Amino acid sequence: MNSIVCLKQVPDTEARIKIAPGNMGIDESDVQLVVNPFDEYAIEAALRLKEQAGQGTVTLISQGGDSAGTALRTGLAMGADNALLLKDPAFDGSDSLGVARILAAAIATLEYDVILLGKHGVGGDNNQVGPMLAQLLDLPHVGVAVALEVGDGKAVVHRSVEGALEVVETSLPAVITAQKGLNEPRYASLKGIMMAKRKPIDERDAAALGIDTATVGSAGALLLQTRLELPPARPEGRLIVGEPVEAAKELVRLLHEEAKVI
Repeated sequence: MNSIVCLKQVPDTEARIKIAPGNMGIDESDVQLVVNPFDEYAIEAALRLKEQAGQGTVTLISQGGDSAGTALRTGLAMGADNALLLKDPAFDGSDSLGVARILAAAIATLEYDVILLGKHGVGGDNNQVGPMLAQLLDLPHVGVAVALEVGDGKAVVHRSVEGALEVVETSLPAVITAQKGLNEPRYASLKGIMMAKRKPIDERDAAALGIDTATVGSAGALLLQTRLELPPARPEGRLIVGEPVEAAKELVRLLHEEAKVI
């Protein structure tokens, strides 16, 4: 069972975000970057598929700068076999379609049975790269997977939909995006961490992938970001003190006269 896992490096979800000068991105100087949490479910799913099959490889792919190599090392420490970093200044500023094009170009050169990635990247929250990647590779796509069974050239995927679970059977290869609940990602062992430090990370640029740079990066982006800003601060709450009956009366008065919601 050969699996490809596409992963992204994102700011720690518990970090306090600051906007960088120019209002076009976040200030990463004091922010820890981690593997996108939803991609961790995808890595774990790939490792389990390999273990169940008793053979195969898990190949990690990430598009980004040098720092993305840290995310790849994390996946290697968890047990992945290979890592591929797609790095080129021409890739900077890619929108979801640009990222999907870059990943598709790399994946087209590899052998695989299934492609896994998180349902979305924390921060952008676009939920687009998985379906776009499947379209570009002309593969079936099943998103928001919370359970996965693979065998006999097909996969049965339980996917989360509003108020219910949907069961989908698809042929392989296919693109499957992972949702929270698919599994519990393992921690990297000390042995895995040490081995990951010695594993090579293959790097490829636009020329190696045969990508027309006019279709990726800022040059090919169809979605343009004009400004990034934090939401306005919420007003401070008001504490009502006193006996319960009087406090309830005061709450009703405030809701009626000031908030005007009743």
